[in-house]
Amino acid sequence: MAAEIHFDNSYARLPERFVARVRPTPVIAPRLIQLNRSLAETLGLDPDWLASPEGVAMLSGNAVPPGSEPTAMAYAGHQFGNPVPQLGDGRAVLLGEVVGRDGQRRDIQLKGSGPTPFSRRGDGRAALGPVLREYIVSEAMAALGIPTTRALAAILSGEAVIRETRLPGGILTRVAASHIRVGTFQYFAFRGDTEGLRLLADHVVARHYPELAEAEGRYAALLGAVIARQAELVARWMLVGFIHGVMNTDNMAVSGETIDYGPCAFMDAYDPAAVFSAIDEHGRYAYANQPRIAQWNLTRLAEALLPLLSEDADAAVAEAQTILEGFAPAFQATFQAGLRAKIGLATEEPDDIALVRDLMEAMANNKADFTLTFRGLSNSAADQDADTDLAILFEAPEECQAWLVRWRERLDREPREGRERRDAMRAVNPAFIPRNHRIEAVIAAGVEREDFGPFAELLDVLAEPFVDQPDRAAYAAPPAPEERVLQTFCGT
Repeated sequence: MAAEIHFDNSYARLPERFVARVRPTPVIAPRLIQLNRSLAETLGLDPDWLASPEGVAMLSGNAVPPGSEPTAMAYAGHQFGNPVPQLGDGRAVLLGEVVGRDGQRRDIQLKGSGPTPFSRRGDGRAALGPVLREYIVSEAMAALGIPTTRALAAILSGEAVIRETRLPGGILTRVAASHIRVGTFQYFAFRGDTEGLRLLADHVVARHYPELAEAEGRYAALLGAVIARQAELVARWMLVGFIHGVMNTDNMAVSGETIDYGPCAFMDAYDPAAVFSAIDEHGRYAYANQPRIAQWNLTRLAEALLPLLSEDADAAVAEAQTILEGFAPAFQATFQAGLRAKIGLATEEPDDIALVRDLMEAMANNKADFTLTFRGLSNSAADQDADTDLAILFEAPEECQAWLVRWRERLDREPREGRERRDAMRAVNPAFIPRNHRIEAVIAAGVEREDFGPFAELLDVLAEPFVDQPDRAAYAAPPAPEERVLQTFCGT
């Protein structure tokens, strides 16, 4: 059955300096925790075989299937604003690429599969907790309709890893449109390797932006296309209260997918300055800073691409600057359209964004829950009696009530009414997000007791985030004061 995995490894066919050839390091006693059967079928893989001993051997790195060309990818990056000329896959091995039943090409990568030449004295392993976190959050993001890497499987390695303490090890099988990052371009730019930059850019165009293949000035067009996708992606994150936590350039995929769920978090109470990442001591990657940081990262991509834009350095810089100016309007277009949708507006008026920003200011001042406020507003769209339940989310309910009066005056000029508006709002305002305290409880059950029932149940809940699930209503609730999670961690 393993021979039926039809790999087509285009990245492995690039020159040797793009990758290190390395096999996963076997583990002692791998055990399958969770298999994403629907994703396996999309990839054209047999989920029953993946769940078999032979499949688990592949998912744990104990066996390399025919056609796989295991590699660790080279890349660089700016980490918290500081350039690092060489990073690379230090604990991940790309098994290869498959073209799924939907015709889409995707990477299959093992994360936590042992040391590589890029490990920088690390063990190349992953603790179980971060594996469970990435599986949960990436699959939740997919269910929310946000472009993201996916989780195919989670494995308990049967071995311990040493971090601050001794912890059970895990391996995540990650699926991505590709693992090419802004930092991948920087790797060649830092080395002055213009040929490598050109080969990489041509590969990215062919793989992710084939419509640009014959475009005049295709490298400028590529920069513009990546900027547009990233602007839309970050806007969509923010519309559901997501904070990436470590938006380094090596964590920005040029495909436009969310990648690397380390110290990420979804907000409970709305706070534009919210920071959860334990390593983000100065709030560089706070919720409201994410658009600015995305543009900063994309400026680094533009710098890397300068030799491809023009042989005239000044002309290349001028062109890059012009293209980068497209980020802000692209972000605002998606974000503002999303804000209108979240408060039930199908038409546009000049004061709409001020109206929704006034709501968000009141939410911040009153520590109102981001997700529950917008979901509750969806209910108020069809039933004014629901206003009471919404207002009690605010420390000063009268501030919410005053805003609702203004909102209903605006709704009077809308074509939709009642249930139609409510249903449209529920389709963009989730009832369920992967709340930090729920994730931590799932991790504790898995790490301390090898009890993965809570993990599976949380995944089931998050698979339908926009659907009311009365028997699982507790999963929608914010944390009690003693349950609040104030910091999240990278896991390396």
